[in-house]
Amino acid sequence: MTMLQKSPARSAAQDALPLTISAAAAALRDGSLTSAGLLRAVQARADALDGTLGVYLHRLDDNALAAAAKADEELAAGVDKGPLHGIPIGIKDIISTADAPSTAQSLILRPEFGAEHGDAPVVARLRAAGAVITGKLTTSEYACGMPDDSKGFPRPRNPFNLDHWTGGSSAGSGGGLASGLVLGALGTDTGGSIRLPAAWCGISGMKQTFGRVPKSGCVPLGFSYDHIGPMTRSARDAAAMLAVIAGYDESDACSADRPVDDYLAALTGSVEGLRIAVDLTALSHPACHPDIAALTLAAVDCFRDAGAEITEITLPLAAELQTVTMSGLFAEALAYHRKDLQARWLDYGRSARRLLTSAAMITGADYVQMQRVRRVALRHLTELFGRHDLVLQPTTILPAPRGDELALDYRSLSGTVATGYWNAVGYPSMSIPMGLTSSGLPAGLLLSGRPFDEATVFRAADTFQSLTSHHLAESLFVLESLR
Repeated sequence: MTMLQKSPARSAAQDALPLTISAAAAALRDGSLTSAGLLRAVQARADALDGTLGVYLHRLDDNALAAAAKADEELAAGVDKGPLHGIPIGIKDIISTADAPSTAQSLILRPEFGAEHGDAPVVARLRAAGAVITGKLTTSEYACGMPDDSKGFPRPRNPFNLDHWTGGSSAGSGGGLASGLVLGALGTDTGGSIRLPAAWCGISGMKQTFGRVPKSGCVPLGFSYDHIGPMTRSARDAAAMLAVIAGYDESDACSADRPVDDYLAALTGSVEGLRIAVDLTALSHPACHPDIAALTLAAVDCFRDAGAEITEITLPLAAELQTVTMSGLFAEALAYHRKDLQARWLDYGRSARRLLTSAAMITGADYVQMQRVRRVALRHLTELFGRHDLVLQPTTILPAPRGDELALDYRSLSGTVATGYWNAVGYPSMSIPMGLTSSGLPAGLLLSGRPFDEATVFRAADTFQSLTSHHLAESLFVLESLR
């Protein structure tokens, strides 16, 4: 089995483009790179590749160049705003920005949405930290519909194999990072929409604790399941991004008013004595890809060899919570979309309208029962995390599907994806790369922790990445296209 994709030699120009935020930040400070130079490099990549990959809906080239020039001036003057200063970052296009349209990749969203909200709190915080916003990135329609070519939007393609999907709904964020069009991105996650593209595009994506990051200015999907989170190459980069966007904001009724940890300080490089509960149940699923099973077991061995205490468990109420998320989020989504569905049925893509209207079959009694299951699960997990620090699973037991084989309904993936469980309870959960299958497609490892203990998740993920190089695997398509 191939653990790392063999890549052709990088050209000098490619070597000059850092893969990670931390590498770029170091180069900006030692003078070997400027923010403007870095931005021009990623813009050139977008010029060359995006017509094929479908990463951007709207580029902010002029605004980004002005922001990069300002970052260079500030850094030269000794004004250092932190690790994101001068770094090109893309925004998923269901998150509002003051200087670009917000469409949710749909014909439905009111054009006034972006103007009314301006910069969402998370975007404003990125700008305040000196980040260079490059543009708005592709998504599934309203973060739920599958790709629909009939509506005129770009179709995201996986840089590791163009015949395959990036995963959704944070499709452009995943594909853009894997191809080097951005060094960081914001995604959203209601049932796995950060972590699934992270797994299938070979990057790192964090769904932090519900309420840790304000979601004002983001088009809602499931009000009690939605999260905005960082997507990056490495866990260290994601920690740097979360440190910026996390924290209370009164504009979001769900925002948690509690201190934000120093995530970067938590990256000790050690998992010695960390108690990791491993759920390998999915590996016995008949659909489980054998390479993903082997990569999961290799990751467990890596943690064991690094000094973690490994215990095999079965997560409580796993099937029930997956059902709760994939049904409950659409019940909440229908509440938001009902009037538009009635008035503009054909303007929605086939997949989005099918998913949204399916929730009309959910009764009030069903919805109440879902909330009861969530509360029971929280009691079970409080007990489980009294004995363990983290839970480890494969993010999904399948590699990225072919684009021409996509079903209309995300629920066709039920039983093969572990992400929705953690949306139902709101616990932090992160997907990181754990290698490539023999056909060169990425596989993701899911690490989940206690509420508001993202620091421990980051610590374990960063340690794994210090012991492996899976997160640095590059797409042959990108490397060969730029030679």
